[in-house]
Amino acid sequence: MSETGYATFDTTIEKTNQVLKQIEEAYGWPKQRRQQSYDALRAVLHALRDRLPVQEAADLGAQLPMLMRGLYYEGWNPARVPVKMHRDEFLGRVRREFSFEVEGGTEVLVKRVLHAVQRFVTPGEWGDIESTLPKDLDAVIGS
Repeated sequence: MSETGYATFDTTIEKTNQVLKQIEEAYGWPKQRRQQSYDALRAVLHALRDRLPVQEAADLGAQLPMLMRGLYYEGWNPARVPVKMHRDEFLGRVRREFSFEVEGGTEVLVKRVLHAVQRFVTPGEWGDIESTLPKDLDAVIGS
């Protein structure tokens, strides 16, 4: 039986929950920390979105499941991007938006979150994303 009555909604909720669960499992967090995994996903997606050129940000957003796409675009102002951030600035942005301390630090958090998201992004698109970033930041988000 459908939870929402709409298969499309059920599918996007399931896909988003899979990503959140993968983040939680990477840290050994119980499901009760779902808000923390959501906040991590949001902080990383927003920092990446704002660092990418508009077309690349839109290309990435188009591949995300509907619910994550809404989270990704929340508060986006395409007229103000890309925000030029190198590694430390990018990680600082994520740290400001995700105030929890995590094992391994912010760089590990970014890698774990993007690893969970990457299943929905084609290898070609992921390669395009990596090629638009400075080398020091590409090393943080690279697969």
